[in-house]
Amino acid sequence: MSQLRLLPSRLGTQASRLLAPHGAQTFSWCSRSSGPPASFASSGVGGGSSYMEEMYFAWLENPQSVHKSWDSFFRKASEEASYSLAQPQGSVVSESRPAASSRTDTSKLVEDHLAVQSLIRAYQIRGHHVAQLDPLGILDADLDSFVPSDLITTIDKLAFYDLREADLDKEFQLPTTTFIGGSENTLSLREIIRRLEGTYCQHIGLEFMFINDVEQCQWIRQKFETPGVMQFSSEEKRTLLARLVRSMRFEDFLARKWSSEKRFGLEGCEVMIPALKTIIDKSSEMGIENVILGMPHRGRLNVLANVIRKDLEQIFCQFDPKLEAADEGSGDVKYHLGMYHERINRVTNRNITLSLVANPSHLEAVDPVVQGKTKAEQFYRGDAQGKKVMSILVHGDAAFAGQGVVYETFHLSDLPSYTTNGTVHVVVNNQIGFTTDPRMARSSPYPTDVARVVNAPIFHVNADDPEAVIYVCSVAAEWRNTFNKDVVVDLVCYRRRGHNEMDEPMFTQPLMYKQIHRQAPVLKKYADRLIAEGTVTLQEFESTVTQPVAAQGVIASIQAFTLIQEEIAKYDRICEEAYGRSKDKKILHIKHWLDSPWPGFFNMDGEPKSMTCPATGVPEDTLTHIGEVASSVPLEDFKIHVGLSRILRGRADMIRKRTVDWALAEYMAFGSLLKEGIHVRLSGQDVERGTFSHRHHVLHDQDIDRRTCVPMNHLWPDQAPYTVCNSSLSEYGVLGFELGYAMASPSALVLWEAQFGDFHNTAQCIIDQFISTGQAKWVRHNGIVLLLPHGMEGMGPEHSSARPERFLQMSNDDSDAYPAFTQDFEVRQLYDCNWIVVNCSTPASFFHVLRRQILLPFRKPLIIFTPKSLLRHPEAKSSFDQMVSGTSFQRVIPEDGAAARAPEQVRRLIFCTGKVFYDLVKERSSQGLDERVAITRLEQISPFPFDLIKREAEKYPGAELVWCQEEHKNMGYYDYISPRFTTVLGRARHIWYVGRDPAAAPATGNRNTHLVSLKKFLDTAFNLQAFEGKTF
Repeated sequence: MSQLRLLPSRLGTQASRLLAPHGAQTFSWCSRSSGPPASFASSGVGGGSSYMEEMYFAWLENPQSVHKSWDSFFRKASEEASYSLAQPQGSVVSESRPAASSRTDTSKLVEDHLAVQSLIRAYQIRGHHVAQLDPLGILDADLDSFVPSDLITTIDKLAFYDLREADLDKEFQLPTTTFIGGSENTLSLREIIRRLEGTYCQHIGLEFMFINDVEQCQWIRQKFETPGVMQFSSEEKRTLLARLVRSMRFEDFLARKWSSEKRFGLEGCEVMIPALKTIIDKSSEMGIENVILGMPHRGRLNVLANVIRKDLEQIFCQFDPKLEAADEGSGDVKYHLGMYHERINRVTNRNITLSLVANPSHLEAVDPVVQGKTKAEQFYRGDAQGKKVMSILVHGDAAFAGQGVVYETFHLSDLPSYTTNGTVHVVVNNQIGFTTDPRMARSSPYPTDVARVVNAPIFHVNADDPEAVIYVCSVAAEWRNTFNKDVVVDLVCYRRRGHNEMDEPMFTQPLMYKQIHRQAPVLKKYADRLIAEGTVTLQEFESTVTQPVAAQGVIASIQAFTLIQEEIAKYDRICEEAYGRSKDKKILHIKHWLDSPWPGFFNMDGEPKSMTCPATGVPEDTLTHIGEVASSVPLEDFKIHVGLSRILRGRADMIRKRTVDWALAEYMAFGSLLKEGIHVRLSGQDVERGTFSHRHHVLHDQDIDRRTCVPMNHLWPDQAPYTVCNSSLSEYGVLGFELGYAMASPSALVLWEAQFGDFHNTAQCIIDQFISTGQAKWVRHNGIVLLLPHGMEGMGPEHSSARPERFLQMSNDDSDAYPAFTQDFEVRQLYDCNWIVVNCSTPASFFHVLRRQILLPFRKPLIIFTPKSLLRHPEAKSSFDQMVSGTSFQRVIPEDGAAARAPEQVRRLIFCTGKVFYDLVKERSSQGLDERVAITRLEQISPFPFDLIKREAEKYPGAELVWCQEEHKNMGYYDYISPRFTTVLGRARHIWYVGRDPAAAPATGNRNTHLVSLKKFLDTAFNLQAFEGKTF
């Protein structure tokens, strides 16, 4: 090898440049679409020759000390150099001192091989920048017209690698990091460039080289670089054509029948239907049995018809303006509705369950909901690796780049308690957002760049090349099921119409839409291509005319085959027949569009099997057993923190005294449900310990890192599993996830806890669009529980109020309707409401309301304003007697002291809720008014307990009625309870307000101001002359 020993000293600056790391790129806004038909993107090279020198010297000392690719390269170069030097040279070369010409030849050989390796890597990294992705030929998909200098788009660019045109026909050893050679180990430079262009710079653009796993990068290279890998049989091509026909003819039919209706059609990206079907087919082939989809409104009806297989007449009848709605809720527009369907996958002949989750217009809001539902389905199936259940999310380009919940959802993808083991993301890249140009809509090159944060490969593809799309989708499905990681398919397409069918896009995008109007539909392009190839012939159509796929038709614009026109007419007749049947439908049943049915939970009509709720108490021995486990460490040799030891001893002491605090009440509610086979899942920021260090459901060994114990999972041998998990620092994404999780089954208690109650406002979209309205819009029951720490305790405006006024404002019970107090009033009222809002004042109330959530014969969201200071308040404890068998949740806790024993002497009856009760009791005692002032607590605020409030007011006929709250008057509960008090009291008595004055901020940041305002309203509450002479 002496002829190579002087290699490092002979390598010039060009080799140094080739080995350098890739640098930053400069972007411009110019278009390059008019450039060469196959332009390419760059991967800068920098650094020095030192790295190669290190590799070379290391190899000389020990070939096994370097990567096998370097070993192969240096070995091959050595052999070729030795062979070259063995030829007659006309001069004698000293064995100890190689001739200058020999050294020069060897250096050039090594330099050229290194240059070729760098060239290959440049295409792998940046080829996507110049791939021909835009079907319109107008825009650059990455918003950058710059052509990287290290891609060989012209002959003169060979000089970047110190190569010449004469080198094009030289053979080069291929590195192990490429598969372009197939079975060949060497290729000419000309062929190397041609194959790289074919792989990376045509209709597919690949972003994957940022992935820090060599095996995964190699897998992608092999899938796309292997020669001839993207080949389809004639049958596969005809299936693809038939699916395109269905996609396009469906949109054409809707356009003909309802030309003035909004439907958010798929025109311009009809290939999405075969794309989704390919992902489902490939996933089914790999063992997937359940696919859960989320998508925006564009193309939704087409997906329902051609992917989910919703009956066409049920879709068409949605356009009938005379269709009456069944008494099931307010409903939603047709392009927001979901669907659940079990069927046979025709390609794999296997059962497949498809669920398209209903969603609002708020783009991307459905993403975490789908992931949560997917996680739950995997959990209930024992599918820990995601081999049976998967999710597909369809996005728009502007929303994918612009909506923060996309990042929040990605951020959950690899967290142990949130991962769904990979999602296939399909971006319908219209290259426009409503009317906004992408250059004004994002700062990143692509709309898909957010996916890089989780090392998800991104496959860009020209949507007017259906075969490229189908191949990419097949690889994406295989990737997800191989590596259990997210993957993104970016369908670069266009939107043939405006944002909706009534919108005029020429106002804002005149040049784009001039080109779109000239653009031939993808179906015509592909049909022409197949006819030219001979894949589609007259004879083939005649032989398949009776087949279901062929019966759907192909396309009228292929004039050469009148038979194709007949097939289109045949498909149109199918649509016409469904249209005729749709006219027979007079009533719209939203339950036919349910995305998450609960078989066996309701009766056949979708109604509760009863209107009763059993008592929520449990046997005392159950309470005792749970308390003993909660105050111990079930694992041996497990060292806990000394402070936690004190907490556990305190719990044990309470159990001996038959009392519970807030944390123990929660423990007993969860534990008793686990015993009954109910899965419990608690999620949120810092919930394992609890924001206020009260819960401690996960114990940590103080000596062994990451050794933990969850005592709740050690209660009984055959109990249901308990999941408690700290979430990422996200509200929007995590609450959406837990909502989706709760959708999957009614036999689970799913809770999300905010770190502080007011933090829920960053998840307001989920609360407003899904939780509050979900049943009314989509007949979707959901029993999710929101735990929102709330209380005015001098902690400032951001750590005080959970904004109860917002939840109460969205409650649907009528403040002016006097209800009939029937025997089942309590349960019926809960069934008729959209959600339940409570503010518990005792641990026993908290215990009962959690258990009632599961024992009810239906499911409603439950909003609980949980305490902070009451967690350790010495008076905020409950006896076992309030929790044992036969006891239940008390919607109202009446006065039970001296005032209750002599109601005729009571001058004032104060109604309140939550923590302020303890302040009132203390103040009443200090002023000696125990017999003259009664205090009644509302534990359940909405639906309003009309019956119990009426009973309490009538018990104290001579008392002045007061509502007292610690919140400001324009916040809290007063605006909600006041008209309801008026209704139930028949306007004969008024209820006065006592509390803080109206304010803009929910609380003061000054401790003294907080205490002064507290004293002020407490003084007013017990000043029996405060309202004399005042009118209501």
